[in-house]
Amino acid sequence: MGSKQAVHVMKSIHLIKGYDLKIEGKPSADIVELPRPSSLAALPFRIRFVKPRLLVKAGDIVKIGTPIFEDKRHPEVKFLSPGGGQIKDINFGPRRVIEEIVIKLDADEQHESFDTIAEDDLPRFGRKQLIEMILHGGLWSLIRELPFRDFARPDTVPPAIVVNLDHLEPFQPQPDVYLNGKWQLFNYGLKVLQQLAKGNVIVSAGRDQINGSTRLNRLITHAYQGRYPAHDPGVLIYRIKKSAAENHCWYIAGQDVLLLAQLLKTGTYPTERTVVVAGPSATVRKHLHTRLGVPLQLIAEGRTDPGNNRFVVGGALTGYSGSKQGYLGLFETSVTVLPQGNEKGTLFDWAMPGFRKPSYTRGYLSYFNKGELKVDCNLHGGRRACIACNNCLEVCPVDIMPQLTYKTILAGEVEEFLAHGLLDCVECGLCSYVCPSKIELFQTLQKAKEDFCKELEQ
Repeated sequence: MGSKQAVHVMKSIHLIKGYDLKIEGKPSADIVELPRPSSLAALPFRIRFVKPRLLVKAGDIVKIGTPIFEDKRHPEVKFLSPGGGQIKDINFGPRRVIEEIVIKLDADEQHESFDTIAEDDLPRFGRKQLIEMILHGGLWSLIRELPFRDFARPDTVPPAIVVNLDHLEPFQPQPDVYLNGKWQLFNYGLKVLQQLAKGNVIVSAGRDQINGSTRLNRLITHAYQGRYPAHDPGVLIYRIKKSAAENHCWYIAGQDVLLLAQLLKTGTYPTERTVVVAGPSATVRKHLHTRLGVPLQLIAEGRTDPGNNRFVVGGALTGYSGSKQGYLGLFETSVTVLPQGNEKGTLFDWAMPGFRKPSYTRGYLSYFNKGELKVDCNLHGGRRACIACNNCLEVCPVDIMPQLTYKTILAGEVEEFLAHGLLDCVECGLCSYVCPSKIELFQTLQKAKEDFCKELEQ
């Protein structure tokens, strides 16, 4: 009798809630190689929860992979230089917050060397030894833990590690692009995660992605269907969890698995990044192959409208405003270029009231417009009191009631906002987006989670 082959079983998750962002400017699958930058930067203040302690000073010579700062809370978690050269500037913000560590690159960059693990030797490596190697290699912060989304606690064993391959928020790199030619490296990374999670690794992607790729089909354990943010690991765990312990699952982005694998397989600190530039004010909407910590000027050059634009780094709803003088952070893989929204209306706006204006409600005709819309940065109205419209409740992917949670946060009622499900919040930003009163629900809920996390650490 022939041996039986293992059957690949894929579970399906269907999210009914959420909301599709109909923003024009999707990128093509084409990838462009950016020129080598003259400088790179690390951005400590863009890494949530971390309290950075500098390990270098201006004028120091560093290699690719030299430690440049560490987390005061956990000194074993270090952050390494993305380039080889001289520390050109260390820029501080208000209250001496370390905003940028800028490295002027040498023509011939030198690398620090790290230990390697051959793929066949992985099963013989202990979990503790693997964690020490990742910590030493400066990539532990890529592995984060629910519900707070701080980096994972290395002294714990997670119920599972979720690898999310794609992203429903415009606009993020497509897995078929960043995995092209790197499938073997990615499989090696998955084996590393299997060791860390003691076998329980969840690989998720959208049903559309899977249907278009045979290779992805073989890797996926959970296929999601639905609106943004169905891709989010927190949404997935909320839908499939069977115990409270699963609230502390770890997660890592698909592209970051490649960085982890490269570190352990080659013994060099990885510097490559696939980034997307897209959005209404982007004239060239493509994938870009570049470096960690690349200047935003290099990404924007020749690819944006000449008008008054805003760079949103890391996601249209959950990212932060950047400038051409800034740099790309460690976790960010997209730059969305949006118009500021100060333009005057056109002559015949009255003939099609709101047909091209993005809106969740039926207050504008755009509710019936199925096409992509030109989103800008204008609030189109001022902040008012909550009108109990329940828009935020209708889109919340984890069934909390954001408007009531928001009010209990303002009242300082900790037990109540926890009972409302604050820790289930996946920080997708939809509650703020659909709020007609322009209340910053997302920022309030996110800060409350951060504050509660810090209290638990004390």
